[in-house]
Amino acid sequence: MHHRPTAQVAIVFATIGLAAGLANAACNTQQIAERRGAPQRLSIATGGTGGVYYPYGGGIAKVISETIPNVEATAEVTAASVDNLKFLRDGRSDIAFTLADTLDDAVKGQAAFKEYGKVAAMALAVLYTNYTHVGTSASTGIDRLADLKGHVVSIGSAGSGTEVIALRVLEAAGLKAGASVETNGLGVAQSVDALKDGKIDAFFWSGGLPTAAVLDLANTPGMRMKLLPNDEALPALQKQYGPSLYYRVVIPKGAYADVDVDVPVVGVTNLLVVTDRMSEDLAYLITKALFDRQADLVAIHPQARQLALESAVIGSPAPFHPGAIRYYRERNVWKQ
Repeated sequence: MHHRPTAQVAIVFATIGLAAGLANAACNTQQIAERRGAPQRLSIATGGTGGVYYPYGGGIAKVISETIPNVEATAEVTAASVDNLKFLRDGRSDIAFTLADTLDDAVKGQAAFKEYGKVAAMALAVLYTNYTHVGTSASTGIDRLADLKGHVVSIGSAGSGTEVIALRVLEAAGLKAGASVETNGLGVAQSVDALKDGKIDAFFWSGGLPTAAVLDLANTPGMRMKLLPNDEALPALQKQYGPSLYYRVVIPKGAYADVDVDVPVVGVTNLLVVTDRMSEDLAYLITKALFDRQADLVAIHPQARQLALESAVIGSPAPFHPGAIRYYRERNVWKQ
């Protein structure tokens, strides 16, 4: 069961003196924070504990809390992309991780958001690429997507971006969830445990490299993990959803202990988003903190190495927040 973020804590009005020795930039952020009536608590909607979003989000919460005076941020465990964007719209989260394809649905009010409605999400940064893992055990005899027919497959937690892409990849491969493939809705850590116990035959996971739960599977004694190539689904995906959301990437050999060949898979972009309710100053300071403290983020999860000024502004289905745009203009990378 996934924990949902608590309701946003009310702002407590207080005046906090400047610490001696702060640089001018820090003084400016202090003054901005005081004008907003800080302190303020921010909730970051991430994902499950076995993936990348949660530790990465914990790192972002740390640098926000340490960098922006009178602002405290906390990373929350969630089912990931779909739920994150709903929490964002409902005001239960202030910042969210999401996959680009789910974000595209949210801003258009389609698919999982058709009845829920559009989400006024705005991007702070394009973070990194997710790799579509289709994991199994060598003992199952499953070598390609078509071999999943007749097997029990986990398609990710309900409300996750993994679930969205898993169902689309299965359809692109000519397979029907619930008919030609029996599906379970498990997060990546639970999927790995179920595969070890023989309760499922394969699982989908859309995540960065490396993913902790998949590392655990690859290092399990007496079991050899296999990752299936799935880039064959790309033509159908790009035809149906447009050429930009999905693209070919490679899980390189050695990324996990049992991966001894390059595995071409479907890639999709990850973003950090907020809503249009966030102030321009706060969005600016959060975006600035990502880059000023990138080394700290990398120390918490290596996926943060992919964060780069040039790529942070490319590939968002949602508009960028004015505060983020201000930062990118200062760094001379805003071209739009």
